Amino acid sequence: MASSGLQLLGFFLSLVGLAATVGATLMVEWKKQYQGKTHRIFEGLWMSCSGNERTTCEFHQYLLKLPIEVQATRAVMLISVFLSTVALMVSTVGMKCTRFMDGKSESKSTTAMIGGIMFMIAGILTIIITSWYVKKIVDNYHETKTLQSFEFGNAVFVSWAGGLLTAAGGAFLGCQRCSRSQATSSMSSNNHLLPPMGPKSNYV
Repeated sequence: MASSGLQLLGFFLSLVGLAATVGATLMVEWKKQYQGKTHRIFEGLWMSCSGNERTTCEFHQYLLKLPIEVQATRAVMLISVFLSTVALMVSTVGMKCTRFMDGKSESKSTTAMIGGIMFMIAGILTIIITSWYVKKIVDNYHETKTLQSFEFGNAVFVSWAGGLLTAAGGAFLGCQRCSRSQATSSMSSNNHLLPPMGPKSNYV
């Protein structure tokens, strides 16, 4: 039960992390800029918005004209979402609470471990690319040294949270040693409960 609980916890954390990663990828507040007291500019991976109380948004028209950090972050975030989606299906097959691959406990645990590793890779990719994106914004802010420079927005924090949750959930799902130790302890306890089998002696 302990191993199944860890797998369920890891699956739930990874699922929440995947949802946060998808939400961050679609959010427009990756970086923001305030011009005066009311005018705001937000730029995301797919569109940019500007306005005062009511903002108008438009999609990025030309991919090659976008800054390199936007192109790279968009690509890596899509890869992370794809890996997490595949890991979601793989780990569902390998979890002990599902009926897939019944009678093949070793194969199920290996499948769950593979799904957990894929989740960890996806989460680490999200954390790395988000940190690099923030570094580019901070470097640009220090280079220009003006009040009109962009700052990183709320989508960065959502992306960081999604990456951490996905990686943590993958670590719980890939806890192969936990499942093996539980299986070994259960086998040893069953062996202690069995009566000793000795040679039978027939007396007349």
